[in-house]
Parts: sequence; C-alpha cells; structure tokens
Amino acid sequence: MKAAAAYSLNAIALFNAFIICWDEKYHNNVIRHETYINKYMDESWRPLLQTPAFPEYTSGHSVISTAAATVLNNIFGKEISFDDDTEVEIGLPPGHFNSFTDACNEATISRLYGGIHYRQAIENEQKQGHNLGNWVLQKINVAL
Repeated sequence: MKAAAAYSLNAIALFNAFIICWDEKYHNNVIRHETYINKYMDESWRPLLQTPAFPEYTSGHSVISTAAATVLNNIFGKEISFDDDTEVEIGLPPGHFNSFTDACNEATISRLYGGIHYRQAIENEQKQGHNLGNWVLQKINVAL
C-alpha cells in the first residue's frame, strides 16, 4: 500500500507542480542571468550549467523537489536516509542524504550555484512546492 501511495501521490504532486511552474514562467517571463550578463556586462560569460531556453522564474527543480519531498516525508517519515547512485555510470560518486528534504535542498540550491536561477525563484518555489505537496495530501487522504 505504501509503495502505491508513494507513486500515485508523488506523480500527482509532480504533475501539478509542473503545471503551476510553467504557467508562472510564461506569465512573468523573467530574463535569465546569462542573457542579462551577456547583454549588459560581459558577452563571453557562461554559467556552470547550460541555460535552459525558457524563462527564469519560477524554478521547476525547486517546486517539484519540494512537492515530492513533502509527499514522501508524509508517507515514509522525515528522517529516512538513502543513497542516490543514479549518476555513478557517468563517473559521479553516490550521494548520501539523511532525508528527502536534504535531497530536495541540494537539488534546489544547485540551480543557484549553476547560474540558472535567482534565489527568489528558488525560495518562492520551495514554499509553493511545500504548499502543493500538502494540498495533494489533504485532497487525497490515503490511509497508510
């Protein structure tokens, strides 16, 4: 039952998170770091990560990661630790996380460090993701 709830509620949260994120992106149409810096400061500057070809605000990684962490924390608890070895094949070491929230926070801040989101987009979408995750849990009350 827990696995089915985790997959279902997480999918619903992610689906809705992408909808609200992309709706907001094209509503606000905020310029990205690279575009601004190249136009007004340094034509040759490049961020650490490739700049996506869509507006900066809001941060998709932040809203989906936080919505997923909120749902998974509710199902499995807030202090479940795990290892992520999904990128070992490309030469990266496994990552260890003490909770879903820790993994979420790493995913969200990576967008700032990578030079593709401003802090406001990340922080606002963490709040939005948390609210959305709780909304999904309230609307679909599953007894575990």
